[in-house]
Amino acid sequence: MAIKFQYNKTSLTNLGKQLKVRQKALPTLKNKESALRMSVLAAKKESERLEAELSAAMQRYDGLSALWSEFDAGLVSIKDVELRTVKVAGVNCPQLDAVHYDIKPFNAFAKPAWFADGVLILQELTRLGLEAEVFEQKRRILDFQRKKTTQKVNLYEKVQIPGYQEAIRKIKRYMEDEENLSKASSKIVKTRHALEEEEDRP
Repeated sequence: MAIKFQYNKTSLTNLGKQLKVRQKALPTLKNKESALRMSVLAAKKESERLEAELSAAMQRYDGLSALWSEFDAGLVSIKDVELRTVKVAGVNCPQLDAVHYDIKPFNAFAKPAWFADGVLILQELTRLGLEAEVFEQKRRILDFQRKKTTQKVNLYEKVQIPGYQEAIRKIKRYMEDEENLSKASSKIVKTRHALEEEEDRP
């Protein structure tokens, strides 16, 4: 990215301000990137743990698969999922607060005794599935923000800060050269005047 500038004091001042802003922001951005990286890992671990827990629960109840054909799937349905937004490393992320179920009444005497357990099992499995999904969504959001922050860190660190420093160096060198030329030319003019005055003397 080419930094546009002019060879004057105003441009030098503006570039100096821009450079300071970026140098000041860089450590904060690096800290944010580091915090986001840790949060992404934590969310990924939690998502994987919940997926494993769900898998283990499914296997635990695998032996009951013959019984599930008798179970009325319409007995349990999700009525509402309570999500709230929490800030993680300055990023808004979803968090599962509660899952509300709609459980249709059934005759415990007419249905098999394990129906009540079946309702609890379905609640546990859906809660684990939803929680794992929310953590996966959280990981995706955090990872997207981490990538954006990394890009900004790289832009500041590798492109803009060196670019501004180089532009400032060029302007300062140009202004020094101008000053030296001005001094040299005024010296020449003085010397010439002195010589002319000497020649004019009788």
